[in-house]
Amino acid sequence: MWKAVGIDAWLAARKTSLEDARGTVTGIIGRVKNEGDAALIDLAKKYCTLEHVAVTDEERESAYDEVDAQVVEALIEAHARIERFHERQRPRDLWFEEMEPGVVLGMKSTGLNRVGLYVPGGRAAYPSSALMCAVPAKVAGVKEICACSPPPIKPLTLVALDIAGVTEIYQAGGAQAVAAMALGTESIRPVQKIVGPGNIYVTLAKMMLREHAEIDFPAGPSEIGIIADSTAHPKVVAADVLAQAEHDPNAACILITTDPTLPAKVGKEIEKMVAEAPRKEIIVEALKNSGYTVVKDIDEAIAASDVVAPEHLSIQVADPLMVVTKVQNAGAIFVGRYSAVACGDYAVGTNHCLPTAGYSKMYSGLDVAHFCKTASVEIIDRDGLEAIGDIVETIAEAEGLYAHSQSVKVRRAL
Repeated sequence: MWKAVGIDAWLAARKTSLEDARGTVTGIIGRVKNEGDAALIDLAKKYCTLEHVAVTDEERESAYDEVDAQVVEALIEAHARIERFHERQRPRDLWFEEMEPGVVLGMKSTGLNRVGLYVPGGRAAYPSSALMCAVPAKVAGVKEICACSPPPIKPLTLVALDIAGVTEIYQAGGAQAVAAMALGTESIRPVQKIVGPGNIYVTLAKMMLREHAEIDFPAGPSEIGIIADSTAHPKVVAADVLAQAEHDPNAACILITTDPTLPAKVGKEIEKMVAEAPRKEIIVEALKNSGYTVVKDIDEAIAASDVVAPEHLSIQVADPLMVVTKVQNAGAIFVGRYSAVACGDYAVGTNHCLPTAGYSKMYSGLDVAHFCKTASVEIIDRDGLEAIGDIVETIAEAEGLYAHSQSVKVRRAL
């Protein structure tokens, strides 16, 4: 169950082929395009009978009656912490700076007009994902936010979306939900961008529909990488492994350690914890995708971790900040014994929507910037134009774009 594994072998197992789902997703997208709401309702028959796609105000408000008051309060407190962190990411709406006499440059940041959130359902409710997707969109100033979640939508999800201020909620899951938000149906108007985690069908649909709506990043089953030395506590490492393993049978964990005695200690703790785990069956399957590798020193551990580029990276070493400064690829980094990944999942304030399967080499986790677009602003007076006019004319004429050059000459002659 807990075994040694090479980095290359572990990575190869994480590269699920999206092609296996392409035929199915293509068919679903075609149905939504041609049939609209009718396709969403028909495709939902496997799970429940839908009378309408849009969640009513009454359904949203009545969800509170089905959620324990203590859970509602926890969601409210988590929302406040997530909002506090994401407020720090808000870009300035507009700024200018004089770069040289006569040349003032700046940037204007604007929130997107309309975005779509995909909140997974399936095996469980994920109100935390609802908060993680909605809060940065709100902070960015997005005017219209709609959310889709598999029917029947869990009351917990409805409550979380309501706390986050999302009132446009639709009962649709899987590739069909993504297609509905990208293409539009009778009930759901098209969006500019779709964010949120999902299964292979959701991920592929997002990637296939990018000509209609931009996406955040590909996101698949959860994973964790752990860099540890002899100071790491085996029980803490084991607890983090199980916390990721219980997500999904396809979740995966890898321990990269400089201490050859640590894996066996962690393995014993895993055995004890699995025996008592409520989601034992899922964890056992996920552990088949997991394992450890022993390296000679911290630099080799960092290099190995950067190859893995894990969604979550836990650093359990004597000098963790040194590792933080050197590591390049990770969706989110958790430093020290007390920084449980679960804190980032729920309440510390950082976002848990992160790139998986090595995509942290090229993508960042969800943040306020995902919901903004920017435009540069140029303010040039006569002195500024004279300072750069010769450069512009020379390069324009070298490119054979003489009207470009002329547009500057005309102004210089005024």
